[in-house]
Amino acid sequence: MRVVAGVDLGGNAINYTLVSPQEQFLIEGLCEYPARSREGPEVCLRQIVDGLKSAVAQAGLSIADVAVAGLDTPGPASASGVLSARGSTNFVHRDWSGFDIRGNLATRLGIPVTYLNDGNAGALWGHFNIFGTNREPASVTVVIGTGLGGGVIIEGRDIKGRKGFGGELGHVLLPYQNIRGIAGLVPECNCGRTGDLESVCSLTAIEKSFLPYFLPRYPEHELGKLGNLHQAAKLVRGLAEKGDPMCKEIFRVQAHALGIFFDEMINTFDPDVLIVGGGAIETGEEFQRWFIAEIHSGMPPQREEQADIPIYIMPNGDTAGARGAAIEALQFARQTGLL
Repeated sequence: MRVVAGVDLGGNAINYTLVSPQEQFLIEGLCEYPARSREGPEVCLRQIVDGLKSAVAQAGLSIADVAVAGLDTPGPASASGVLSARGSTNFVHRDWSGFDIRGNLATRLGIPVTYLNDGNAGALWGHFNIFGTNREPASVTVVIGTGLGGGVIIEGRDIKGRKGFGGELGHVLLPYQNIRGIAGLVPECNCGRTGDLESVCSLTAIEKSFLPYFLPRYPEHELGKLGNLHQAAKLVRGLAEKGDPMCKEIFRVQAHALGIFFDEMINTFDPDVLIVGGGAIETGEEFQRWFIAEIHSGMPPQREEQADIPIYIMPNGDTAGARGAAIEALQFARQTGLL
């Protein structure tokens, strides 16, 4: 059986999936292999190939059965998979600078390789999960993690843009001053902007902006006693889900930031659905419903025709990148007659 593979390269682990021509995923759940990306391209590419061989064996296939591989990585990178000359958090080894990771992996595997950044891959999976291969609907997805990624899907395709920066939704500026309860807060993003979506809606935002802002207002809070904002930020989601007032207020602010952002996207693309994914909302259904309701609450008044736009939680969050990369590869394989 000929299949396509999805390869999601993270900083510490690579996740794999396989999909058949009938759009059936052959690996359920995580199928991980160590990444070792900090050791440079030579070691990391060998890890990718070795891990893919292990993944296809798990599915009862061989590497010769893979017609096309889809790769996704964190950015910044070009639309064709050339990493930024300035590097990134995950690609710190000097040999990654300007490295064509897609082209070099294709050479190693001896098959075509497609490329997406990890935010776009997650967006493609979220869209596919709702609509399948129907090319008519449009969607906008945000993925909330350490930073904030996402993607825009129109006619079944990720909007990559001229240089591959299409879907860098985290760096869209917001009128964040319109969010109640944060007067005087000046949220700064690691990219250098003040008040973009990532600066108010990410784990980094919780550490850099929200905890320093809210903890003085809750002087007896248990997170203030830790003396470590990095550690404290990782505990906010769990405490918010348990009903902690300060932590829930932080998530309320983040939801309202998404409401403002989604309003901008509605007036730009008029999409069929909005999708939210990432570790921030890998919670119980009750908290997810509350969070979505707060997103709607944070939206400026919509036109009657737009007010009913649905907001979905992305399923299979841990495997979203690999699945989105596989879908991109499947589309390429169909177009080129490789499947």
